[in-house]
Amino acid sequence: MTVLSSTVDTGAPEFAANREALLGKIADLDAEHAKAVAGGGEKYVARHHARGKLLVRERIELLLDPGSYFLELSPLAAWGTDYTVGASVVCGIGVVEGVECLISGSDPTIRGGASNPYTLKKTLRANEIAMQNRLPVIGLTESGGADLPTQKDIFIPGGQMFRDLTRLSAAGIPSISLVFGNSTAGGAYVPGMSDYVVMIKERSKVFLAGPPLVKMATGEESDDEALGGADLHARQSGLADYYALDEQDAIRIGRRIVKRLNWRKQGPAPRPEYDEPRYDAEDLLGIVPTDLKVPFDPREVVARIVDGSDFDEFKPLYGASLVTGWARLHGYPVGVLANARGVLFSEEAQKAAQFIQLANRADTPLLFLQNTTGYMVGAEYERRGIIKHGAQMINAVSNSRVPHLTVTMGASYGAGNYGMCGRAYGPRFLFTWPSAKSAVMGPAQLAGVLSIVARQAAAARGQDYDDAADAQMRQYV
Repeated sequence: MTVLSSTVDTGAPEFAANREALLGKIADLDAEHAKAVAGGGEKYVARHHARGKLLVRERIELLLDPGSYFLELSPLAAWGTDYTVGASVVCGIGVVEGVECLISGSDPTIRGGASNPYTLKKTLRANEIAMQNRLPVIGLTESGGADLPTQKDIFIPGGQMFRDLTRLSAAGIPSISLVFGNSTAGGAYVPGMSDYVVMIKERSKVFLAGPPLVKMATGEESDDEALGGADLHARQSGLADYYALDEQDAIRIGRRIVKRLNWRKQGPAPRPEYDEPRYDAEDLLGIVPTDLKVPFDPREVVARIVDGSDFDEFKPLYGASLVTGWARLHGYPVGVLANARGVLFSEEAQKAAQFIQLANRADTPLLFLQNTTGYMVGAEYERRGIIKHGAQMINAVSNSRVPHLTVTMGASYGAGNYGMCGRAYGPRFLFTWPSAKSAVMGPAQLAGVLSIVARQAAAARGQDYDDAADAQMRQYV
């Protein structure tokens, strides 16, 4: 056992300043997440409860095993847009009857649960996670379908939702639909393509076209219940596999379905017993600076997340700007790649490529802890082959077959983002520190490049350069 030794001084002013700054950023994110939790607001929440209905998060809470965790995914989707934070849908991984499941529930208090472009993106990402990790999918459905004003952004890519359901089924991954209200138009295909469908008496309504459209298209007079009520689908069409008396009954049936799946996770089991990290995870608040220009030792982060703080470092004296080594997370073996000094040189790129190949040979998942400004530039480094060596690292990441987890702790700039398994390289999960940033280049580098280009352009035109405007631009960036 090689236990990491921590040198963090939790009483230092720098630690306190980092902690205070990060807590401030977390509070800002919590305030935005509170908007997602609030749904459509007090008026629509009260109306929903008055109808005897549970809120989407209440449904999820009843569905989950008591006392178990729920890992919410993409909780801030649509933040900064004209749509409600959270994108009108709650997605996450939770434990139902001892089985880890991907749970997705539309929020009917927001425009009747209608899907906007961000709802679609969030749901498609959730389906991708379910496929990659072989998680049974449980959909809590109550939605009016596509948000018609945004149909041009939804219609074509929206077909992927139905494609995903069929591919999950073909891969042997169960899908379960609990229909709590309307599921109309294209949304009707969600229960239609699910393996198990639960509908609720006098609540569930599933049809391709509602009464107004049916009357316009065929002249037929009808109502919701006659067109697609739970009784019709349970007794006549056969779409409903289970008939529930109320929402609580539907959730109880959903849990029973999961229990009867006899689902088993694939791959080797983790160690049944493992040690917690020897250092307090709360220390992470003060270890990672919010000023991305300030370096820190990633081993201090590793010591607070891996089992027993036990870490066998690989090539510790070579390519020191990248820390690599072997550890365990919750009993599972894992290989760690963590940026130590921001810049990646040829040595770090070659070290990473070799380490990734070894992890694949041992079938060991990889954890990438990003804090990089990219690959080193300059004439000397070009001569030493930085392009070739950086390409080798990116090639290794691209063709790695083991699961990847990525955490952006600080900066994630340029091709360094690619080499450290950024979003484009398909990590199973990507988590981001509240103070982290990703971009083509850092703000200081961006300002410098823009300044140089502008000066050269002014000189070519025989004009004076506006130094005051340059200083203002640098300050803004």
